[in-house]
Amino acid sequence: MLEIGPIGTVVEGRTEVADDYWGGVESVIQLDESEFPLDSVQGLDEFSHLVVVWHFDKASPSDVEYHARSPRGNPDWPATGTFAHRNHRRPNQLAQSFPRLLKIDGLRLHVTDLDAVVGTKIYDLSPYFEEMGPRGPVREPSWPGEMLKDYWADKTS
Repeated sequence: MLEIGPIGTVVEGRTEVADDYWGGVESVIQLDESEFPLDSVQGLDEFSHLVVVWHFDKASPSDVEYHARSPRGNPDWPATGTFAHRNHRRPNQLAQSFPRLLKIDGLRLHVTDLDAVVGTKIYDLSPYFEEMGPRGPVREPSWPGEMLKDYWADKTS
């Protein structure tokens, strides 16, 4: 069994959990100052984006669903299995985000496009390497684009 602990916490940003309108949200990830020296982020500011692994800690383990279901309960979209979803109903309730790094202030990482709320525990982060992104054409059905059309829209839109 793998046992991991958080390396930081989202301390500023959006406070309410929602499915859409994450555009324009600026957040701060505070890394654990008792664990990490300042030079643990040395060189990170040269990267535009991060890969952040976090936990849906506002969700309950009872939210996990293994059976096929329509995304967001919308019957217009096909029922798909647990591993075809990217929500809190997954087995370990882990998420990955790819926020833009705005600046670093000590062990405070200022980011935008992080879709985690204040209080969320961060379990890992690294710079995004373009060379480690998808290779070849990306293929997906139409429903994710339909479902997420307002995901990165500004809340005021």
